[in-house]
This record gives sequence, C-alpha cells and structure tokens, in this order.
Amino acid sequence: MDEFAQFLIRHCSPTLAGLKTGNLFAYPVDESKDPETFIRLWNKELEEKGIQLRILRKSERKALIYVYRVSRLQNVLQEEKAEQILKKYGYAGMNTEECMQHLSLRCENFSCFPHEIGLFLGYPIHDVEGFIEYGGKNCRMCGCWKVYCEEESAKRTFALYEKCRRIYSRLFLQGKSIRQLTVSL
Repeated sequence: MDEFAQFLIRHCSPTLAGLKTGNLFAYPVDESKDPETFIRLWNKELEEKGIQLRILRKSERKALIYVYRVSRLQNVLQEEKAEQILKKYGYAGMNTEECMQHLSLRCENFSCFPHEIGLFLGYPIHDVEGFIEYGGKNCRMCGCWKVYCEEESAKRTFALYEKCRRIYSRLFLQGKSIRQLTVSL
C-alpha cells in the first residue's frame, strides 16, 4: 500500500489538497499488485474527505486510476457548457455515476484519452473546447493541459499545482499520512 500512496502523492496532490477536481495516473499491475483492493481500501479511507478513486481502464500491465473530488465533479457536470460538450459524446444524464460509467466505457474503447476527459480533471472549459476543436493542435501553451485561452492564469495554476506536489511530497516523506494531507471540503 505504501507504493500506491506514493503514486497518490506524486500524481494527485492538487486533488487531495482541494485545488483540483481530479487527477489520473497509470498504476502497474501484476500478481502482487491488485488495484481493485487498493481502490476499495483508499475509498474507505478517503470517502469522508470527499475523495473517490476509480479504475477507468485496466490491462494486464496497468490500471488507469482516476482520483476525484465528488462535489467538485458534480459542480462541473452541472455547468451548461460542460453538459453541451458531454452530450456530443453520448453522455445521457448528468448524474455523476452515469457520467463515470460512460467515461469508463469511452476510456476502454479509446486507444488514447477521450477528449472530454479534461472536464473530469478540472481543466478550464474553454481549453477543453479548444482541444476538441483543434484536435489537440495549435495550443498557445502546454503544461498540465493544453492551453488555448488565458495563458497567464494557466501558468499560475501550473505553478500552484507544482508547489502543492513539492510540499505534499516533503510532508509525506516526513511521515504525514495521505489521510492527514487530504483536505475536507
């Protein structure tokens, strides 16, 4: 479980800190590492903090794990622009669980990430729209996501996420638990 906790700190600190809707990471799978077990354990551990973990796609070698703040995702899914984008990709309802099931199906059927995944990760809607419109090309800047508008704001956000990762990594190495580092919202 320690290795899984290190993955959470390395890849999900901004979500754990309450700065971001969600994060993704690929976790290696073998006989000694059962991601479903880790997911169940961490969901019990972090549920009261408003965090959920979910496997979006799994192969013989790795599992794609989505860590998210339920309330923040619900807020994103209720935005009119987000709803319009998601409907284009076959999302029927804006119920969080239905959207998660559909996202999982789309991840299973895509060789790369479905374009709308940026909404689930908390990227600005105008950048998700730009990514979809330009097929991931012609961005003004690339960092945690491809930026099509508001570069200065994105730079500040990228710096904030990186600072959060450094602080959380240091605190974790000093003995703070994931539970202690996870902000309740």
